[in-house]
Amino acid sequence: MARFRPIHSFLSILLSTASLVVAAPHVNAGFDAFEAAQVMINLASKSWEWGTAAQALLELYNPELSVFGANPFPNGNVPTADPAATFALRYAKQFISAMGQILVPDDAVGDPASLGVSAVMIGKTESAYQQAAARQADFLLNIAPKYSNGAISHRTEVAELWADNMAMSFPFLAYLAVETNDPNLMTTTFNQCRLQRDVLKVSWFLNWRHIIGPSGARDEGLWSTGNGWAGYGLVRVLHTMQKWPRSAGMTSEITQLKTWIKEILDGALLSGFDDGLLRNYLNDDGWFGEVAGTALLSAVAYRMAVNDPAMFPQRYITWADTNRQAIARHQRSDGIFSPAVNPYNWHDRNKYTTGSPEAQAFAIHLYTAYRDCVLANVCTTPASPSPTTISAGSAARL
Repeated sequence: MARFRPIHSFLSILLSTASLVVAAPHVNAGFDAFEAAQVMINLASKSWEWGTAAQALLELYNPELSVFGANPFPNGNVPTADPAATFALRYAKQFISAMGQILVPDDAVGDPASLGVSAVMIGKTESAYQQAAARQADFLLNIAPKYSNGAISHRTEVAELWADNMAMSFPFLAYLAVETNDPNLMTTTFNQCRLQRDVLKVSWFLNWRHIIGPSGARDEGLWSTGNGWAGYGLVRVLHTMQKWPRSAGMTSEITQLKTWIKEILDGALLSGFDDGLLRNYLNDDGWFGEVAGTALLSAVAYRMAVNDPAMFPQRYITWADTNRQAIARHQRSDGIFSPAVNPYNWHDRNKYTTGSPEAQAFAIHLYTAYRDCVLANVCTTPASPSPTTISAGSAARL
């Protein structure tokens, strides 16, 4: 496994790649996404945090390479990007085991797969990472426990489904389907999304429950962050499917994905606020408002307003705008968004104020989704002069 190296040893990366990683257009979202990125990089220490951070950095610095770009699959293929010159890939590579069965040693099934898209992209030029991505997919599809309906478990020790896994395993499998030119894998990925929803969503709620399975971690509450994980994971699968030419015939599957995303958002739109933020559990007024779920669900709204303005009209943008402005009020001068839910104990009643790596990443997702909505002329707030190059001093440092 690639050993973790201290942050200061990566300072030279910024200097060598600054012209490549800081040229994305910039809009004024009301908060500093680049300071948020620095906090995220400094604090991330778990497999899912590394994978989530890598995705956030790709959207922030190289949006044309993400599935939200205008042409993310040139000639129907995953793009070739230099891992040494692409900020997100250089960040992710240090954590990926190129020789293991899974991408990071972990007792979760889904969390290591959060680095899967990065492994696929690095594998375009370094075959060991292509093989590592293939082994990770084989583990998910053929080795990991399955729930009674065939849904891939999020845990290795029991068959247990978590909403979190929607953002970990399935964007990776969809992306790998493109890389391997495998429509059957794309269909399998869609079917897994359906199987996960069949268990985690119940008819009397629009939103998803957090954890269903036999262990003590079972959590039937409508965790805000969990619904964000599910919604954003579905959004990434949707965009991957839509933008790959070989998925052109999957019109029914695309419609279903949009419907499932809309359910999650509609449930969030019905939920109350505390200090301008969605509560940690959407159906429980006893919880405090927190930034993580609010930011990620709002990012979902912006993404879908661009993707399908008829299905996700102005009211979704207005809701996301209100949330974004509240999020901006909750960023401190040190770049930390607070309060967040404790990312390691979602039942903790104490507000988490020291910086949640995933909440920082979600704020970046909110920024990039809003930026792309403005640049698509769907959101009405004008962009600053475009493209604006962020100075090296303002860019996140590894």
